[in-house]
Amino acid sequence: MAERTPVAVFISGSGTNMAALLYASRAGDCPYEIVLVLSNNPDATGLALAAAEGVATFCLPHKGFARAEHDALMEAEVLASGAQVIVLAGYMRILSPEFVGRWDGRMLNIHPSLLPKYKGLHTHDRAIEAGDSHGGCTVHLVTAELDDGPVLGQTPVAIVAGDTADTLAARVLIAEHQLYSRVLASFVARGNDPVWLLDKCRTLTAALPEVEERESHGAPGWRVGGKYFAYFNDQHHCTEHIAVLVKTSGPDELAALVEQDPETWFRPAYYGASGWAGLILNRPNVDWDHVADWLRRSWTTAAPRRLAAMMEF
Repeated sequence: MAERTPVAVFISGSGTNMAALLYASRAGDCPYEIVLVLSNNPDATGLALAAAEGVATFCLPHKGFARAEHDALMEAEVLASGAQVIVLAGYMRILSPEFVGRWDGRMLNIHPSLLPKYKGLHTHDRAIEAGDSHGGCTVHLVTAELDDGPVLGQTPVAIVAGDTADTLAARVLIAEHQLYSRVLASFVARGNDPVWLLDKCRTLTAALPEVEERESHGAPGWRVGGKYFAYFNDQHHCTEHIAVLVKTSGPDELAALVEQDPETWFRPAYYGASGWAGLILNRPNVDWDHVADWLRRSWTTAAPRRLAAMMEF
């Protein structure tokens, strides 16, 4: 089985969503593992459960700390654990923008409403009072604005006659336990999904001027001024790599890149002789700003002079 993605979970109470994630991770094909459970509340019962299940725990009460300082101390434990993704599971703290920014695109939260409806608290009361047919839950990426990040998954839960906030909350919690593990598994596995990786490359190339996508030898490629500056490589020519091929200054620079960082670069068959370098995408912790920088650099090698002058490097 492929190496699992290490995940840290933040809780403040009973940790039922943490438990659901943990038990889902025991399945043989689950792509993540819970390596650390953290809390700001020493009385959080979820800590004892995690410890009993053999998961490392850490607790740091937030009183006496500035928000960013507390976040940084919690984050230090996350980094020491090797976790690559943070999951918030009933963590009753507003996080500092600095902390959120450092984990942009790698921190998930679950919220008990069908976002964008009913951000914040008392979501079930508000759904019932509004006469909605359904409440529900949403898993989303965390951004600096409360409950506002991109939605990764949702489950509607019917509101039935006579429902109170408590009865609706109990059913929504069941849905949360099902949804969170599915979404997290899909999220951490996307780094090996050629469809998702190709979409990321398309987004980055679309930000460059006058780019045209055109297939070349059965693979997507991107051109400017009629010349190719990048190709998408999905395990072609018996390699294990999913990569984007970009232009270097020549074989010498390509060889230096591969020698210095073989986990990031490889010499692609056929293309390598002309100085094309394979920038590996199906690896942990891809720096997408780095990928974007190389795509921009490669674009300038093919772009007409009038276009290249528009770009600042």
